[in-house]
Amino acid sequence: MSQFRRADRSTVRFALAGTSLLALSLTAFAQDATQSTMATDGATELEALTVTGGSGGVITADGYVGTSSATGAKVDTPFLQTPQSISSVTEQQLKDRNPQTLLDTLAYTPGSRIGAFGFDPRFDSFTVRGFDVTYTGMFRDNLRQPGASSSLFKNEPYGLEGVSILRGPSSALYGASGAGGLFNLITKRPTEEPLHELQLQYGTDNRYQGQFDFSGPVNDTDPLYYRMTGLLRDSDTEQVSVPDDRAYIAPAFTWKPDEDTKLTILGEYSRTKTGGTAAYYNDPLTGKVTDIFGGNPDFNDSVQTQARLGYEFEHRLNDVLTFRQNLRVSTLNIDADWAFAYAPNAIDPTLLDSSAGSFDERLNSVVVDNQMEARFDTGALDHTLLFGVDYTKLRFRSLNGYGATPPLDTNNPTQGRPTDPIDFTERVVQDQWQLGTYVQDQIRYDAWTLTAGARYDWVSTDTDTTDLTTNAVSSVSQDDKEFSGRIGLTYETDFGLAPYISYSTAFSPNAGVNRETDAPFKPTESQQEEIGVKYLLPNSNTMITAALFNIDQKNSLYYEVMDLGSGPENVQVQRGKVRSRGFELEANTSLDNGLSLIASYTYTDIKITEGPADTVGNYVSSVPRHMASLWADYTLPEDGPAAGFGFGAGARFLGSSYGNDQNTMRNSARVLFDAAAHYDFAAIDKKYEGLRLQVNATNVFDRRDAVCSSGFCYRDQGRAVIGSLKYSW
Repeated sequence: MSQFRRADRSTVRFALAGTSLLALSLTAFAQDATQSTMATDGATELEALTVTGGSGGVITADGYVGTSSATGAKVDTPFLQTPQSISSVTEQQLKDRNPQTLLDTLAYTPGSRIGAFGFDPRFDSFTVRGFDVTYTGMFRDNLRQPGASSSLFKNEPYGLEGVSILRGPSSALYGASGAGGLFNLITKRPTEEPLHELQLQYGTDNRYQGQFDFSGPVNDTDPLYYRMTGLLRDSDTEQVSVPDDRAYIAPAFTWKPDEDTKLTILGEYSRTKTGGTAAYYNDPLTGKVTDIFGGNPDFNDSVQTQARLGYEFEHRLNDVLTFRQNLRVSTLNIDADWAFAYAPNAIDPTLLDSSAGSFDERLNSVVVDNQMEARFDTGALDHTLLFGVDYTKLRFRSLNGYGATPPLDTNNPTQGRPTDPIDFTERVVQDQWQLGTYVQDQIRYDAWTLTAGARYDWVSTDTDTTDLTTNAVSSVSQDDKEFSGRIGLTYETDFGLAPYISYSTAFSPNAGVNRETDAPFKPTESQQEEIGVKYLLPNSNTMITAALFNIDQKNSLYYEVMDLGSGPENVQVQRGKVRSRGFELEANTSLDNGLSLIASYTYTDIKITEGPADTVGNYVSSVPRHMASLWADYTLPEDGPAAGFGFGAGARFLGSSYGNDQNTMRNSARVLFDAAAHYDFAAIDKKYEGLRLQVNATNVFDRRDAVCSSGFCYRDQGRAVIGSLKYSW
């Protein structure tokens, strides 16, 4: 995420990885629904699958405890039978913690390193098990959510009913993806029961927000249900000239004509305004981050509009076969101006030399996934066989130009606009197609579950770069193909304990050119061995999981600050191999006494095993070896003197880490505290039922320590307090 001059667009990673089209099994789709014949017991089981989101990955949960999802296998599967580390952020967690960003949403999940880039409302950038998942690990409703350069989708937490997290390489089902895993963002869907909610929020930095969420049947007779979710926000932030304004609307409809057929349409439109840069000035003489805003308040606008429209279709053909097709069309446009002060002026050291630029990016994508599921027995073995073909088509277009801006006066840190208009000097157009076919069989025998899957992908990428000053065009074409797979074994005891072991691989094509070598990027490949245990406590709504993992990745891509002749740039480079080993522990519970709790601990040892001589054997920057978190929410008894009140508190520990891959800079350890309080007015009188007041605070003690990644330093986001008044009926 460039804080310096933006990287040349030919270096932009297009790390998408697709999934979609080609329904080789569409002949079955033509069968008339009336031919569906189903035993009563089978109908009950498969109907539960539909309800819990066999295609989109909806989480089955009780309070804070998720127990099954389609994210780990593309068909609804209990977590105890999934041979890979999987966890969830449930709808109740979202309500209690009221996260304002996706990073806030993931703050208490094991292995997730948020905040490596400090305060920055522009992007949801984070790592898992030490690997960046910003471009390769973001999924929406079990379909890839593409990203390229700064064209990353804004993720509004209020539009989610949960997040399902599958850690480790997962290409066997999902195609091109990274080593860290994938995060499946689950969109709010229509409900069969009426739901109405209005909410007002006010918080730190003049944050004003209004939001609504309505759902239920369209009428009393038709099997048609709707949901309409939206918000409007006007907000400053802790950084001058970096607003956080948003307008968001998300309509959804479900049509369920019978028990065998279901169609859900999901849409979204949003407009977000923030800053072109949000960074603080790094003093090259001391190597430390200052409190000086490095941007230009008069030249720091960034407006992003995005829209998506898609559907999830499911039809049960008979007591064995179910066909699904999930499709989404999405578009994103971002137009931004930025400036950044990077060094003291040679004549007057109170002035800081600055560079400036403008860019306009557009990303369009079509993603479609076709699945045929078969459930059958062969003797004593129960099979859930899944076959699928998916396809992704992407087009990324970027215009950018650089210019001069007046030096930043540190005694009076205001700047004028650039002396001359900044014209676009370069255009990059990238087209990428990905076709993948996959098969998976979940074989159950008594308490054993063997999961085996394989996939083959074909990827083609064309990149055209035009110098708009000379009209010279350079073109690069890449064709990649790769096999990926997963095999895992689990055993469920009758008292809720489920040990497992698995091996999985991942493959991620990389569009663009290595600025150091002027050669196209090679695909990034990874493999993982994992062993773990999951424990669903009997007679207690509590899930405890533990995992040991080893991940090896080669041809890794990452950002590095370099000077290629025109000043410092945040350039994407590809070097060598990385190995990550570690341990994760997580516990979730929601008890009848009003207490809900999340606890996690993560140990990550990630090192560069092959690369530049000054980095081999070193730790990857900004990945703490130790991370731990604890969040608890308690609602007082309804028959007690303080009925209606509830409180929440959390702590997030980040161990020390290195600030660059040379391991010459170090980030100190820190603990960040969060808190919440809420009151239900129904405790006063039943006529106030549905009225709730809630206050949430993050980083309560306002720690704003320096945090460095890839040799550049940021500051932790400061304290934020948000009060909300919600009425539900």
